Order: sequence, then structure tokens, then C-alpha cells
Amino acid sequence: MATHERWTRLLDALSERGSIEVGEAAELLDVSPATVRRDLEELARQQLLTRTRGGAVLSGVTYDLPLRYKTARKADEKHRIARAAAALIPPGAVVGLNGGTTTSEVARELATRADLAEHGGATALTIVTNAVNIANELAVRPYVKTVVTGGVARPQSYELTGPLATAVLQGLSLDYAILGVNAVDPRFGAATHDEGEASANRAMAERAEKVIVVADSTKLGQRAFARVCTIPEIDTLVTDHDAPDELVEQLTAQGVDVHCV
Repeated sequence: MATHERWTRLLDALSERGSIEVGEAAELLDVSPATVRRDLEELARQQLLTRTRGGAVLSGVTYDLPLRYKTARKADEKHRIARAAAALIPPGAVVGLNGGTTTSEVARELATRADLAEHGGATALTIVTNAVNIANELAVRPYVKTVVTGGVARPQSYELTGPLATAVLQGLSLDYAILGVNAVDPRFGAATHDEGEASANRAMAERAEKVIVVADSTKLGQRAFARVCTIPEIDTLVTDHDAPDELVEQLTAQGVDVHCV
């Protein structure tokens, strides 16, 4: 098991339990207690948990983990979701992409689509993003025009937020907004943990002809602090096939085209 995958599973377990002992973690990860102690020390150094004599306890930071530790979660599902979402975008479209693990996968799928690459040096797609990691990956693609908002970088998601980000987005027109979120609740809507991210994402959704939300099934039926958009404002939800039928029905009844992949 790779180090980052091990750290992700440790942080997931801590998030669920609130605390964990070295012995428990060693059994969970099938590694030695010495390896667990080294991992806990490193994660404590990064202020992602608090060390105790026999293990670790939850730190507030772990409610919204940095992007690099979320990558291993539901990786197969996110890849399928990203591929399906990217397939919805026609050549020549102007697409908004916010930050997150799933939208980062969408960006990679778009960047490697053969029909877009065939345009050579001509612009086949325009991507507007407030995520610096996505911009970094797309900037080397000559057939993708990459537009980056201004703003203040948020370390957890690599997203640019604040008045500069929203001001740029409010002056643009998008064909599609593909949004990754922390939660999708049939009553509250699509939401994220951070109000700054929500504000920038909301501005992106408001400027788009169609809003596509990408979220794996673990986020469905959940609520987060700051709303990005209401359910009727979502045109399409792309999720995985573990999505509960009842939730899918509730979303469909509000006009959302749900794709379970």
C-alpha cells in the first residue's frame, strides 16, 4: 500500500471514530505498529491530527482534508464519473471547472479526448477554472484555451476564492459548469464545506447554460455548510451506480437528469 493511500485510510478512520489506537491502525492497514507510529507522527507534523500516548485523536482540519489525501477515496467511481461527464461536452464548448478530485479527473479526461486533440493548434475547448492544479495540467494542451480566475488560493482544494474570483466569473458566459461538491441533499441542494468556495462555485453556476454536478454516491443525501446551488438549478448529476434509488427518484422528480455510471 502506497504511503499516501495509507495516510488517507488513517484519516478516514479517524474521521469516522474520532480517535484511533496504534494497534487498531496497524490491524486496519495490515502494517507494523512502528509504521503506524511514523505515519501518525508525520500527519501530526502536518497538523492533520493530534498525537496521543497510544495513538491519535481527530483534529478539526480533518473535516476538510487537503486534496492530495482525498484522491484515493472512491478512485474507480470518480474515474467513471469523470469519463461520463467529459463525454457530455461537445467540441468548441466553454466549460467552467471548479476544484476537487473528481473535477480534476474530468479535466484529464477532457484533455486526452482524441476528438479534441485532432484540432491541432486550433482551440477545441475553452476551460475556465478557479483551480490552480487544473490550470497547470491544461496549460500544456495547445488545443485547450485555459482561463484562470484571480483570487486567494485555498490550500485544501487549490481553488482560488474571494472577490477577485467571483468578479472574473461574473463577466463571463459559459456553456457548461462542471462542479464538484461535498454534498447533495434533495432539499438543501449541492453544497460545500467552505463558504468562499461556495461563493465562487455559485458564480460559475450562474454564468452557465447548463450545470453538471459530479459527485460519488457517498455525497448523496448529505448536507454541507454552504450551498452552491439548489437542486432545480442542476441540469445533470453524474454519480456512481451505488446511488440509492430513493435519492435518485427525489432528484429526478425535481428535474435533474441523473446518470449512474
